[in-house]
Formats: sequence, structure tokens, C-alpha cells
Amino acid sequence: MAPRLGGGPYNVALTAARLGVPTAFLSRVSTDAFGDALVRRLGESGVDTSLVQRGPEPTTLAVVTLDDDASARYSFYTEGTADRFVTDPGPLPDGTAALSVGTLGMVLDPGATVYETMLRREHERGVLTALDPNIRADMIADPDAYRARFASWLPSVRLLKVSLDDAEWLARATDLDDVLAAARSWLDAGPQAVVLTKGGDGVVLLTSSGLDVTVAGRPVDVVDTIGAGDTVQGAMLAWLVRHQVTDLSALTRGEADELLTYATRAAAVTVSRSGAEPPTEDELQQCV
Repeated sequence: MAPRLGGGPYNVALTAARLGVPTAFLSRVSTDAFGDALVRRLGESGVDTSLVQRGPEPTTLAVVTLDDDASARYSFYTEGTADRFVTDPGPLPDGTAALSVGTLGMVLDPGATVYETMLRREHERGVLTALDPNIRADMIADPDAYRARFASWLPSVRLLKVSLDDAEWLARATDLDDVLAAARSWLDAGPQAVVLTKGGDGVVLLTSSGLDVTVAGRPVDVVDTIGAGDTVQGAMLAWLVRHQVTDLSALTRGEADELLTYATRAAAVTVSRSGAEPPTEDELQQCV
């Protein structure tokens, strides 16, 4: 058993920062040794930690096992942990271009309500809001209530990124056609773009203007898949911010292809390593 530092939004922040985009992380982090290590790693990756809150509660722990195909399965220890008690910092600093939320942060209250409030407020302020629900079904006590809550977020989301497994769970879908139909219904509810990740089978992007772009997965020797989806999210946000894209519905086919190619290249590096270790921009350029 090898300890690793991570978590969905944490990995997204690491990715965006390592890819050269100014990035800050907002959560409540324990003052225990794990929390110290988490904050230190953020700083080492260039993430601004000025919005990080600290508290004496323990760090959330995840136990990860790998299947024969290196896919990760998770179990969590979240009772009374620090991240659940994050408080609302108020409007984010002027100049904030994007806000990304997701995973258990949008499941476990009271923190989930804080992030939900921030999502809606920052969307109203014109920030590019991104959601990756990153479903952990075992942690969702009432699936129907969660699905309803998910639907309530969509009017405040510009970019929705879901894995195929997540989409099947959210939509109660059994095949890709049903998933794509659900994705189009989500677009009707508010997002400008839905990105569907299919592991080694690539990534699909649908926009509210009718664009439909697929980029194939990149061949790679997979060590494990931990952090792959988070890397896709962080890399997409880095690309969008760097290119000053604020209206995803206006993406051209060429821009969408470039966006997805950039994200899949980054994810290919991550899965070639043990644990969630997204690449730096220099590493990514060496892999062209």
C-alpha cells in the first residue's frame, strides 16, 4: 500500500497550475500531517493557497484498489473530516476566469451547500463555471435526491464534464445512445458544453450550438487511471483560460479538436504514472 496525495478538485488544481495557468485552491484542509503535505504539494506545483482554510478535523482518506485493467476503485473515510466544513469566502477575487467544482465536495454537506452557493454566485458574476460530478455511488445515500440536485446545478454550469460511467449512473442509461441523448438534454438545461470521457476510447464534446466532436484516446502503457478524468478537466480549463474562451457554444470544430487533443495528451501522461501525477507544460510538450 502506497500513500498518495489527491482528490478530485485538488488534482484539477494541480493540473491547471502545472500547465502554466494561474490557479488557486479553495477548501478546508486539516492541520494534521496529511493536510500539511497536501498544502505543501499545492505550493510546489504553483497553486495559490491563500484561499485554503485550515482546521483540526482529520483529513479525508480514500482507499484505492486497482482492477486487472488498472482501473481504480475507491472507498472513503469522510466522517467529520476537514473539507466538509469549508466556509463561504464570499465572491472570488476580481479577475477569476473559471471555477471548477465536483466529486464528494458536491455530495457531503455542509460543504456541498457552500460549493453550490459559490457555483451559482460565480456563474451570475460571469465566471466560466465547470462541474465534474465524478460520481461515487457508494457515498450517495439518496440517488434520486442527488440526481435532482445535479439537475438544479445545470443552469449555473457552462462546462459539464462526465465520464461514461458517471453519465450512465446519472441518466440511468444502459448504452451510449442513451448517454448522448441525456447529454443533449443536459445542454438544454443550461451548459454550453458537455464533455464525455470514455477512457481509452477517447473524448466527445457536444455544444449547445450543435457541435459534435470526438477525439480518439492516445495509445499509452497504463500504470493506473487515478486522476485521469481530473487531468482532462484541469487541462481543458487551462486551455480555455489561456485562449480566453468564455463562450463554449462559439467553439469552432478546429478549436474543439485542439482543446480535446490537449486534454487527452495530458491525461495520457497521468495514466502512465502511479498515482495522480499530472504533467507540467514542459513535459507535455515533450510528448507531442
